[in-house]
Amino acid sequence: MIGQATQQSSSPTRFYTSEAAMARHFEAFSRRLAFDGGTADAAWEWQTTARQTLHSLLGLDHFTHCTPDAALREIVTADGLRREEWLIRTEEDVWMPFSLLIPEGLTAPAPLVICTHGHGSPGRLPVVGRRDLPEVVPVIDQYRYDYGVQFARAGCITACPDARGFGERREPVKQNAAQFLESSCHNLMLSGAPLGITVQGMWTWDLMRLIDFLVRDERISAERIGCGGLSGGGLQTLDLAAIDERVRAAVVSGYFYGVQSSLQVMNGNCDCNLVPGLWGAFDIGDIGALIAPRGLFVETGSDDSLNGASGVDNVRSQLAIAARVFDLLGGELQHDIFTGGHRWHGERAVPWLVRQLNSN
Repeated sequence: MIGQATQQSSSPTRFYTSEAAMARHFEAFSRRLAFDGGTADAAWEWQTTARQTLHSLLGLDHFTHCTPDAALREIVTADGLRREEWLIRTEEDVWMPFSLLIPEGLTAPAPLVICTHGHGSPGRLPVVGRRDLPEVVPVIDQYRYDYGVQFARAGCITACPDARGFGERREPVKQNAAQFLESSCHNLMLSGAPLGITVQGMWTWDLMRLIDFLVRDERISAERIGCGGLSGGGLQTLDLAAIDERVRAAVVSGYFYGVQSSLQVMNGNCDCNLVPGLWGAFDIGDIGALIAPRGLFVETGSDDSLNGASGVDNVRSQLAIAARVFDLLGGELQHDIFTGGHRWHGERAVPWLVRQLNSN
């Protein structure tokens, strides 16, 4: 007769994780397409191959162009700014709302800044400074989020879109009013990744189609296009500027760090950070290097937890990677470290981008 087992707790006291193995895999297989040349010709050749690879990894080959239908939904004028609410079609059955901020008395054609929002936001609303909406005010104040307004007051037209999965573009599972600040990136990733389509690819495609539409606007200078954003908006900016050379200069805030320390170890972040195969080819600094010889400005909060375990040094490591290509091809690479956490700073970034767009 088998004796009765002593009752024990069901909670284990020892765990067998894959953390060390994942770190070893990262060391063995990451950055296989890193630039290793020493001449400008080698850098140009690397950029061509790397940009094509990034294009493919994002899943951009899966998208097809459609008739770019557009509708102007509303015009509001207040505090010296004209806000136009637009809706454009970016692919069949896909529509993107965006706000266009135009300073009164602006001389056309004017520079354009595409202002991309980050995670944990109700889409574009804080970026366009919607303080008339009580739920949005704390978000603006916490993250200094109204950089669409900041760039507009500095003399630019700003386009502030909702990214897929946010704001008016939330998938059905996240459309409850109580989920106003939530996103449906996870649901989009589950829908697209098995098909080779990523959330980052969806975002990049939509931003490229937004540029297609806006360069036809006589108020906008097609040769003076910039982009900037915080956190997930910095990610959108980085991908767009790396892929689309029409972007003359970019500001990446709170999203420029070595991914092993910041995303592989801190792996509780949203699925939208993930592109299958990406880390095997590139780190963040390699993607930033695709922006040369155009301008790239990175701003980093000294206490931003997303910098990773090594803090600002983890950011500097990626700037050093990008700098190798910038040194060979030219272009301005700047880094602003400000005292604070995960938020938009802008004190140096806004005037820098305006100068980049207004320079000859």
